[in-house]
Amino acid sequence: MGQIRAADDQAGHGTMSADNGQSIAPGGTIGILGGGQLGRMTAMAAARLGYRCHVYCPDKDAPASHVAAATTVASYDDLAALQAFAQSVDVVTFEFENVPASAGEKLAAWKPTRPDPRVLHLTQQRLREKNFLSSINVPVARYLEVAHKEALPQAVQALGRPCVLKSASFGYDGKGQVRIDPETDLGPVWQSMGGELAILESFVDFQREISVVIARGFDGAMAMYVPVENQHRNHILDTTIAPARITPEIAVKAEAIARHIAQEIKLVGLLAVEMFVTRSGDVLVNELAPRPHNSGHWTIDACNTSQFEQFVRAVCGQPLGSPERHSDAVMKNLVGDEVRDWRAFLSEPAAKLHLYGKTEIRPGRKMGHVTRLSTKTSS
Repeated sequence: MGQIRAADDQAGHGTMSADNGQSIAPGGTIGILGGGQLGRMTAMAAARLGYRCHVYCPDKDAPASHVAAATTVASYDDLAALQAFAQSVDVVTFEFENVPASAGEKLAAWKPTRPDPRVLHLTQQRLREKNFLSSINVPVARYLEVAHKEALPQAVQALGRPCVLKSASFGYDGKGQVRIDPETDLGPVWQSMGGELAILESFVDFQREISVVIARGFDGAMAMYVPVENQHRNHILDTTIAPARITPEIAVKAEAIARHIAQEIKLVGLLAVEMFVTRSGDVLVNELAPRPHNSGHWTIDACNTSQFEQFVRAVCGQPLGSPERHSDAVMKNLVGDEVRDWRAFLSEPAAKLHLYGKTEIRPGRKMGHVTRLSTKTSS
């Protein structure tokens, strides 16, 4: 079940940061790098607690800009714009990983940046992430670094087929990934993957994909949401079922792993831990996301404290809220043309519709989500 844990040690925060651990009181301004729907829902949660948000992103008319108090439209390498942005906010965070770590490092020299930019640096590159997880004894699928195209055949032979070649950097929603089956011709695989550095992972014959969203405050206190089950379609999250249909023993394993990672990474903010549950009952970590996550959207309508409010609380150094759920939930992403059924969703008594303010409908684009609530089952 969702839970709050007492503070652990506070050592290990990045030394390059200007962060002195101070809390930000309501009325302060949160700077958000990135202008997508995660920033949008964060800004909405922040407003309810009396905070303003200033969004920084290179895109005009970004979803978060519709609800933010201020928006800076500039590239992430624009030093003057970054400095002006830092001067206008009290704390900095980010809503997705594909922000250059260098931007976070520059901002952290001027203003508290939470999570620390080293967390961004670690989690935006799959190889670094897997090496870190292995170093703290977190179970992951077998993997190998593949530094160049010519090294691929030997790596595939060593790991065995089926396996999955993934770009080490900037991959999401299945982008930069190629499955290698027994009959796959390795010739075009590297180009299809599209990266300069790759990681080759053994294929996991999983029973379910699950995730755990956990928050950790500056004082080390942690709050964790119940594990949820994720179902993907075309490599994009389609449905999240809360709670996951797993045994109590597997739930305990997943929660312990998430807690261990949050503590070891010295998180200040929110972390989503995506995992595989194998057919033998093992739990393997697939990926980390150090910010609000698609699989946590159900918490807006089904929990005492949503993941977005929890994120704001943690980043601002405030007490964490209760992650307990008052309802079970099924969250359905509205991808591409699925959003055209918005009127039908509004007609459902148990459905909660969330639209992201995106005007252009494209295949594969997340346009919104709908959460359907039901009576809470036993924890």
